[in-house]
Amino acid sequence: MKKDQKYLLAMMLLPWLSLPLLGKQSIKRFWLSSLIITILVSVESTFAHKKKWWWFYRSIHPKIPGNAPLILGPFFVGSFWILKFTYGNFLKYMKLNFIINAFFTYGLVKWFKQIGYCSFVRMKAYQMLLIFTVKAAVMYLIQSVIEKKKDNDCELEGTR
Repeated sequence: MKKDQKYLLAMMLLPWLSLPLLGKQSIKRFWLSSLIITILVSVESTFAHKKKWWWFYRSIHPKIPGNAPLILGPFFVGSFWILKFTYGNFLKYMKLNFIINAFFTYGLVKWFKQIGYCSFVRMKAYQMLLIFTVKAAVMYLIQSVIEKKKDNDCELEGTR
């Protein structure tokens, strides 16, 4: 395995080591919305690849998209953490997401370009930040629907 592949594998796997720190209740509470948004991001990624919004020059394996380590590692696990600390306060949630997404878009992507990992092709940084912001709102909406469904199920069980 090449050095680049080891770094990408580490980028994907290291965030998973933090999951036990979330606690079982948080994992059970937020897993579905985190999974749904991760699937949506993966679908978006396929579309973005075809439209050449961005390009990944390196990958863990030739048959695995170059952004898979980002999606399956920091994005998926980060979704749990952001929801755990901010769910219930939409403004706080959106602010934190905006800060993280802006750091990624304007900081990490520049660094990724310098090291030859990825770069924007037919997309500007502000457009990516806008897409990230919309996805954050969608994830919050998904979690809200899940919470509402759980509340309704609990109410129905209480009436039996």
